[in-house]
Amino acid sequence: MSSVLPHGKGYRAFVSMKGPDGKTISKSKVWPKKREAELWASDMERDIRNGRYTNSSKTFGEAVTKYKAKVSINKSLVWETRRLDAFLEYFGESSRLSDITKGTISEWIDDRMETVSGSTVVREAGLLRNVFYKAIEWEWMEVNPFKGVELPDENPARHQRWGWRNIRKILRHCEAGGPKTQEVGKAFHIALRTGMRLAEAVQAPLYLDAAKAVVILPKSKTNKGREPVPLTPQGLRLLVKQPPFVVNPNEASTMFSELRQEILINDVTFRDTRATALTFLARKVDVMTLARISRHRDLNMLLNTYYRESAEEVSARLAKSMKPKPPEPPTT
Repeated sequence: MSSVLPHGKGYRAFVSMKGPDGKTISKSKVWPKKREAELWASDMERDIRNGRYTNSSKTFGEAVTKYKAKVSINKSLVWETRRLDAFLEYFGESSRLSDITKGTISEWIDDRMETVSGSTVVREAGLLRNVFYKAIEWEWMEVNPFKGVELPDENPARHQRWGWRNIRKILRHCEAGGPKTQEVGKAFHIALRTGMRLAEAVQAPLYLDAAKAVVILPKSKTNKGREPVPLTPQGLRLLVKQPPFVVNPNEASTMFSELRQEILINDVTFRDTRATALTFLARKVDVMTLARISRHRDLNMLLNTYYRESAEEVSARLAKSMKPKPPEPPTT
């Protein structure tokens, strides 16, 4: 069933046995030490016996291609396509799905952690894991290689908000720039007044219903039911005056990042506009109305991620609003 033989400066472990489907599965791998080769062979025998490996000839490239066509098309297509292409480069388009193991995934996580944050790895892992779930659903593989893999901790929730001084700096700098730079500034202003994301703010003029003061965004990963986005009066005024944007979301994101660096704003990003807007609106509307504006179905997400008023700010506001009134003069 298995054997370990000297091979060059190491040892080759070879496993050949029948899987649950009755078909013979053969695997081999070279290890520097004999003990490592023996352990790998033992683990491989167990995995084949438990149905972990199959003789499916389907490749990772085929799974990614079908996932793009069937799943990504209904979600964040640009981001997912970019990440899926990166997965293809890392794992190999011609790699068989059955050759991608828990160890392969762990190596990928370790490599990514050298260049990006834990939150980014967790987000990317969610996409990659779903590709394998779909492959199982299509009967292209039997066990998700993420099973038993420990993901890194996510980053602490951000607390940064845009202050009026930096907001004015951005708007003035954009106003003095070229046509596309001016559009980036307008998208930034719209996001601050509506709580929309960058891509949504850029699309908003195309889907504005001014009579109802709502924007009905197209179906996306975070807006599955084309739910109307209620607009504040300030947001409505900005959108009524705004013709369709020429700049696209990816271009606007890059331009905004370069703009921040140029005027030395490093602690906040465009993404923080959403939390800034929702934190401001929380002072004016109840939590259910705020959730309808933000389109959050999980109030914990709204509270823990997007509501960024500090305890000290809440205390100061309470003290101001609950300040005792002076006594009324006595009546005669």
